[in-house]
Amino acid sequence: MVDTTPLTQAVDHFADRLRAAPQSRLQRGAAAEALELARELARRAQLAEEPGREPRRMPDAGMFAAADQITVAAHDLALVLTSDAELADAVRLVAEAQKRAGV
Repeated sequence: MVDTTPLTQAVDHFADRLRAAPQSRLQRGAAAEALELARELARRAQLAEEPGREPRRMPDAGMFAAADQITVAAHDLALVLTSDAELADAVRLVAEAQKRAGV
């Protein structure tokens, strides 16, 4: 079993930063970056859970929901990770998205 603590900590930190960010920062791209991360994490989780089935695309629930969307997607992915390499890749995605979001 993979210890997914690094992923949940990274995404919880990013989500907290998004929740604390001013609306102007969210509008300048932070929320869009978070949504893209959530979509990628959700896609990976779905592919692991249902190989061969086309992943469903996470909807845009608005800029104020972006923090919740990355949290849910990351926790879903954490449940299906099978290797430390997959975990490291997911943590890297979160760190890169947070850097691009500027929060």
